[in-house]
Amino acid sequence: MPLPPSSPLLDDILRALPRRYRVPETLGEVAAPLNGGSSTALAIAVEHARQALAAGATPGAATKQAFIQALARLIHDAVRAEGGDPAFQAIVLRHRAPQVREFAHLSSTADQDRRQIHAAVNGIAHPAKLQRMAPGQARDALAALQAAAALPSWTVLSQAAQRLRATQDKPLDPAVERALARLLDDPALARLQRLDALAPDGQVRQYQSLWDRHGPRSGSQTAAAQGSAAQRRGAAVEAVATEALAALSQRLNEAESGPPPYRVVTSMLVPASIPASAERAKSEWDAVLLRQTCTNAITPVWDVCLLLEAKASIDAATADLPRLQRGLRLLAHADEHAVYPFQTRQGVVHLRGASLRALPADSPDLAGTVLYCCDAPADTAPRLLSAASRMQLLSAPASVQYACQLEDGRKPDPEALESVWRQLLESPQWAPVLQQYPMLCQVRELMVHVDDLRAAV
Repeated sequence: MPLPPSSPLLDDILRALPRRYRVPETLGEVAAPLNGGSSTALAIAVEHARQALAAGATPGAATKQAFIQALARLIHDAVRAEGGDPAFQAIVLRHRAPQVREFAHLSSTADQDRRQIHAAVNGIAHPAKLQRMAPGQARDALAALQAAAALPSWTVLSQAAQRLRATQDKPLDPAVERALARLLDDPALARLQRLDALAPDGQVRQYQSLWDRHGPRSGSQTAAAQGSAAQRRGAAVEAVATEALAALSQRLNEAESGPPPYRVVTSMLVPASIPASAERAKSEWDAVLLRQTCTNAITPVWDVCLLLEAKASIDAATADLPRLQRGLRLLAHADEHAVYPFQTRQGVVHLRGASLRALPADSPDLAGTVLYCCDAPADTAPRLLSAASRMQLLSAPASVQYACQLEDGRKPDPEALESVWRQLLESPQWAPVLQQYPMLCQVRELMVHVDDLRAAV
C-alpha cells in the first residue's frame, strides 16, 4: 500500500507555527548585536572556516589568526582564579600533577570496584547469613568484616579481613578461607586503598574541590536531588506538550468526514526487530501523532505523521539532535513491506515499515516531521559556541599544554595552538565542532514553544 498524502491541514498548521527560537542562517546577523567575548569570536571564526571549506576553498590566514587568538583568549579566561572554568582547571591540574592523574584514573573505576568488593564481602558475611549463625567468636568476626565494609576506609576493611583469618580459635571453613584470600588479593581492593592514600594530598583535594565547584559528584545526594528535579521538570513539559499534540489530533479528526484516523501515543519504544544498530540512537519517542491506514482493519495499522520531543531547556534540544537523527536513521532501516509492533503507554501499536522508511533524518523535510517542544523563554543572546564544542576546544592537547604554561607563570605563544586549527579543518572527530552553527540553526528551526502549539489548534 502506498503512503497516503500528508494532511494539508497539518502541513498548514506546522508552517504557520511561530518559531520563536529560530536563529538567522548567517551567524554574523546574530553575532553583531552581542557583546562578543572569546566564545563568540571563536564561534564566528569556526563558521567562517566551515563556509570556506563548503565553498571548496581553503580558509584564509585572517580566519586562522582569528581562531587562534580567540582560542588563546578562551583559555586565558578559563584558567582565571576568579570567574574561570573549574572543570577545565581540573583537567589542567590533572595534566600537571602525576598524583592527580593517578587519582583520576583510579576514580574512573571506583564505583565498579566498590560494587565488586561489597559483593565479595556479602559472599563471606552477608547479614542474612549472620542472623542464622549461633552467637560466638566466628559470628562476631564476620559481623566486624561486614561493618568494616560500610566504613569510608578500605584499609580498615583489609585489616578486618586479615584479622578474621588470623584470630580464629579453630580453622575457618575452607570456602570462607578461599573467599577471604580472593578478597585480600583482589586488585579492586588495592585500587580502592590507593585512592584512600591519595585522597589527603593537597593537589588531589584541590582537584576534587574544582569538580565540586563544577557540579555535585556523581552518586551524591545533591546529584540525586538535582536529577529528580530535572526529571520532574521534563515530565511536566512532556505532559503539557502531549496535551497540545492531542488537541492537534482532535482538530485533524474533526476535519475528516469518516471515522477519526488520528491518535497520539506516548513513550513509544523502538522494537529490536528493526534491522539496524540502535547504538547511541533515540530508542524512545516522547509523543507521536499517528494516522490509521485502514480504519476498518481488525488490527489497526498506523503511519507516523509527527514526532514530538519535549525539552525543558533550549540547550537540551541542541545536545539531543544528533541522537534524534540517529534514531530516525534507525527507523528508516525498517522493511517497507513489514509491520512493526511498538510498545507505548497506550498499549501496542502497529506501524508500517514503509512509513518508517519515509522518515527524513537530514533533509529539509525534517521540520515537517519532528518538533522539539519547550516552555523556556526565547533567548535574546543565544550561545553561539555550544558547551560541547567549547570543552572539545579546551580539552585539545595543545590547549591544555598552553594552559599549563600559563599556570607556570609563562607567556606561551598563541601559535602553539595551530594544531587545534588543523584538527578542526581535517579531523572527522572535529566535524561536530565545525558544523555546530548549521546544527544550531537546524535544531532551532525544529523548536516551538508549547504555548504556540496550543494556540495553533
